[in-house]
Amino acid sequence: MEGRKKNMEQEARLPRNGKEGAIYGGIICFLTATFMSTLSIILAVGEFNGEAALMIVKILPIMWIIAMIIEPLLVGRIAEKMVAKFTAPTDSFNAKILFRIIFTVFGMSFFMTLIGGIIGNGGFSSHTISDWLATWPRNFLIVLLAETLIIQPIARFVMVKMHASQAKKEFANAAIK
Repeated sequence: MEGRKKNMEQEARLPRNGKEGAIYGGIICFLTATFMSTLSIILAVGEFNGEAALMIVKILPIMWIIAMIIEPLLVGRIAEKMVAKFTAPTDSFNAKILFRIIFTVFGMSFFMTLIGGIIGNGGFSSHTISDWLATWPRNFLIVLLAETLIIQPIARFVMVKMHASQAKKEFANAAIK
């Protein structure tokens, strides 16, 4: 088991330290917040126009910051516990990543749909919960597909490239000595 855990920590597609974790999480949160904020605003406005573009520009930094706070402090911790509960040490990298995506998307879409509704409506109102109940299942499915097929692969690609660059530098430094 210890060897398997070490392999996951050294997996080139995943962050290996806090700095890389922040970059990895930042990429995922930024891409997801951009995609979902844009989609939600266009659906609310009814079309992409100047008003929608301005709303996207205004709301995106707020949603990205909120996502960057909620994911590591709350949702990510819960997702990690759920992955440990539902997977075995012998399960594949892909199985663990898929469970992590499902649990993270579930939690993040839950909170971000609610927060987006509150921000979009200028505060909590009597319609907030009913709007959330109507939009959260859609958002969950859309984000699950986007994360699985596009966003997570992009973030893992960045990690692979970062680790390859680091290995190249380490090799060059070792050759010099």
